[in-house]
Amino acid sequence: MSVPPAPVSLAAPRVAALVGEFPRSPAFRGLAEGLRTLIAEGRVPVGVRLPSERDLTEAVGVSRTTVTRAYDVLRDEGYLESRQGSGSVTRLPVSRAGRTDHLLMVRDRPGQDQIDLTIATPLAPPGTAAAFERAVERFPAYLSGSGYYPTGVPALREALARRYAARGLPTDPEQLIVVAGALAGVALAAQVLSRPGERVLVESPTYPNPITTLRARRARLVTTPVDPAHGWDVAHALRAARGTRMAYLIPDFHNPTGALMPADQRLELAAGLDRLGVVPVVDESLVDLCLDDKPLPAPFGSFAPEAFSVGSASKGFWGGLRTGWIRVPHHRVEEVTAARLSLDLASPPLEQLALLEMLADEASVRRHHRTTIAASRDALAGALAMALPDWELTPGRGGLSLWCRLPEARSTDLAVQAEDEGLHLASGPAFAADGGLEHWLRLPHTQPPAVMTEAVRRLARAWAALPPATARRHGAEVRRAPVVA
Repeated sequence: MSVPPAPVSLAAPRVAALVGEFPRSPAFRGLAEGLRTLIAEGRVPVGVRLPSERDLTEAVGVSRTTVTRAYDVLRDEGYLESRQGSGSVTRLPVSRAGRTDHLLMVRDRPGQDQIDLTIATPLAPPGTAAAFERAVERFPAYLSGSGYYPTGVPALREALARRYAARGLPTDPEQLIVVAGALAGVALAAQVLSRPGERVLVESPTYPNPITTLRARRARLVTTPVDPAHGWDVAHALRAARGTRMAYLIPDFHNPTGALMPADQRLELAAGLDRLGVVPVVDESLVDLCLDDKPLPAPFGSFAPEAFSVGSASKGFWGGLRTGWIRVPHHRVEEVTAARLSLDLASPPLEQLALLEMLADEASVRRHHRTTIAASRDALAGALAMALPDWELTPGRGGLSLWCRLPEARSTDLAVQAEDEGLHLASGPAFAADGGLEHWLRLPHTQPPAVMTEAVRRLARAWAALPPATARRHGAEVRRAPVVA
């Protein structure tokens, strides 16, 4: 297995300037706290090599013992690790309870032996920790009541309504219900709009978790294709929608293809669904992840007054916020709120306050994500072109992943083989509501460019090592990696 690339170094004068003044009673704790804050907020990225103890001693103006003790504190707390030949490299602490549960395997740190490409969500932007700190400062004002806000903290709903209005969809805060992520919004919409055993229109491919959610309601899924290069076939979608009452759509940087539905197709599809009496549930989780400066089409909901629009902080900000929302027509607010109370009572207010703080600096977050995600996308696409030139891919204007067509229908086989390389993949069939898609593979580009390049090296080795299609390794079991983001 190849050695990960050497970490980037941060010069001692730069570290000293970032730390600035710090408490010196005792100095080692003040220096450790300053460095911890820089790492936690992302101003010093994870995977960066800090200056040597001698160099930082001179730059900060403290004793060598002070820097040594500060580095020891950071190592003990999990913010620093020492690697032979690489010095002291920044990291984030790992939960003592472990980094896995029965569904989610988080192995997305640069330089670790495992690379997990089953997850398509950005790393936390700079300022995330500071946003939570400010949210904690505001939190006492919410302690005098029950803590239940069934439709969400009012200030957050007002901020989200302003965002919709700025995108061209005037929205009353009363139309918004805050939920625990986009998937919770889809589940809530399905409870209101569909009955067990009914047909529901979904795209193919599509985001896997709503497939599971809809099937849990015993929905009969009918599909309409989305092509990464040519997008939607509106005529086919409207034929497939006959006899349904709900359609789950991802028109903005579609997951997994990255396609963006143009305005004329939004108008045509929305009008056709309205004639058929079909309510679109529009997943806008990725709408904030445009990677160019061109204007986006108006929200699908501006063409479809009856639409339920679902949003999420997980993609546009950070997955750990676990905060989403659903925008519904005025006349359905009471019905949706009642349905929500049958699922859970409310979302935690602290995370909502943290998101509110991040919305106040949304332009900075978008700039950061655009720069880092575009760089990772370009690194992934470039590495694929060099190592696997016969793979086909169509980079879109935004989103978090590339949808790759393989020369052979071996996606599941490749996912199994890649495990031997320490690379975890979501095979194409995971994105299929009606089977197939073995020719396809989703590759998220949310990790640093060096990690994306290493991932492609492992991917190329796994592809080259595939046994003949008719062969099956003795005792091998197909591992379907959970796709949760």
